[in-house]
Amino acid sequence: MNWNEFETQLYTMVMVEREGEVLLVKRPDRKGFPGHIAPGGKIDFPESPAEGAIREVREETGLKVERLIFKGIEEFVIPHKKFRYTVYNYIAKEVSGDLLENPPEGELVWVKKGEALELPMQSWFKRRFPYFFKAGTFEIHSKWNGENRGEAEVSIREL
Repeated sequence: MNWNEFETQLYTMVMVEREGEVLLVKRPDRKGFPGHIAPGGKIDFPESPAEGAIREVREETGLKVERLIFKGIEEFVIPHKKFRYTVYNYIAKEVSGDLLENPPEGELVWVKKGEALELPMQSWFKRRFPYFFKAGTFEIHSKWNGENRGEAEVSIREL
């Protein structure tokens, strides 16, 4: 298969951690992916994944990332549509600045790391959440038929 025979979309997600808490965006239904989620978004061409991650945190939260740590990749593929959606995941423990008063993606909340999974969130984010805090990196690969999300074939590797 030639590289131009399939579509790839690149995204980032950044778990901002400070003093035992994580910064989450409480996304409203109208924005899609409702519930609590870490900041992130689409990587603009020609920026690198890290550049996209830093920009997205700034746009969504107002914070300036001082240092990123790469944690892993999660990808969703729909083979019959020749489609791949790849998310580069990072953790940021060093940030500066003030949170936006009117954030564009939803309310910003600092949550105790141990209580975060009790909040409403997408199942894929709940699955990914613990891997931000484990040693090493991860790869989560989901193969989906494009119809029923509950029937994706998921493999997880800790690297």
